[in-house]
Amino acid sequence: MEVSQILHMNKGEGETSYAKNCTVQREIITLANSIMEEAVAESVQNTLPQSMGIADLGCSSGPNTLMAVSKIIDTVCKTSSGTVGSTLPELRVSLNDLPGNDFNEVFMSLPVFYKTLRKEKGIGPEGCFVSGVPGSFYGPLFARKSMHFVHSSSSLHWLSQVPPSLDMKGGMQMNKGKIYISKTSPPCVVKAYISQFEKDFFLFLRSRAHEMVAGGRMLLSFMGRISPEASAEVGSHQWELLAHALTSMASEGLIEEDRIDSFNAPYYAPSPQEVRNVIVEEGSFSINHVEAFEVNWDEGSSACSDSACDKCDFEHEKLSRGQRVAITIRAVVESMIESHFGREILDELFRRYGELVDEYFSKIVAKHINLVVSVTRKF
Repeated sequence: MEVSQILHMNKGEGETSYAKNCTVQREIITLANSIMEEAVAESVQNTLPQSMGIADLGCSSGPNTLMAVSKIIDTVCKTSSGTVGSTLPELRVSLNDLPGNDFNEVFMSLPVFYKTLRKEKGIGPEGCFVSGVPGSFYGPLFARKSMHFVHSSSSLHWLSQVPPSLDMKGGMQMNKGKIYISKTSPPCVVKAYISQFEKDFFLFLRSRAHEMVAGGRMLLSFMGRISPEASAEVGSHQWELLAHALTSMASEGLIEEDRIDSFNAPYYAPSPQEVRNVIVEEGSFSINHVEAFEVNWDEGSSACSDSACDKCDFEHEKLSRGQRVAITIRAVVESMIESHFGREILDELFRRYGELVDEYFSKIVAKHINLVVSVTRKF
């Protein structure tokens, strides 16, 4: 699977679009607000830039895209006004995502962003320059020593590729009947995923190390787990249920079993220790925070009983909790599923997935673990 060419959030404003189904990701950004404010403030105080490079990696499109950037700029303004010897720097904002991202939608939102920036902060177009930077963050993106603050949310759990060692060997698939790490996955599958994460995260850090100034800060937020076991339920079970939905369709002849066996998600939810180990090994950053937060699977999508509410889609709100989670997951993974299995299975697959999630919710309060990592570029 060519992840950089295939993976993108669902575009547009439809019922299964990412723009309408990104409340979990929005909550994750909000959870990290206080840590981000501290990191941005220290970045300004450490570097006292006249022109400040700010990057948001994995920006996607929709209502969340400029949310973090707005918060970063707000903190830069407050810190600059309260720091002796500091004036508000020129702001160079780079929005990065893979080439398949809906950058047109992002650019169309900029006039309102600029208008709000001028009204609330007094910053005109000569004081803030926003650009789109398509490409994988597992490699170079920016000029050397051009970035003072780098942010990424809900992105680094995506790997650059499916671990290559999971390819068929001797006529046997390595992870038969599964699409991610499972409690029944053989040790070689777990090892392959851990190895790919370590390789990718090391390359990510090394690339940013070249691009960031000394004293610059980076805040990263992505799915993870607390358990040292990679197959822990919290961190993998959303994929387990999707595998169940696929195999139920295969049992009825709607999907070929070998198509399931040959699909593995380019995803890894690391533990805090695994993250720390790679940061220390790469060596360019000092660690300020590595914290774990719980987030409900259906965070921010609870039902609303007011049919006149202009902040929600009432038809969407009438869906079961499991169905809402299914749409949220579909908005994120549809591009990969469609590329491998075809478009014709999507509606039935995610209907079944929603039913499985509802059944799971009847037994347990389902939580994601989100890791928030704050580091400083060493001097």
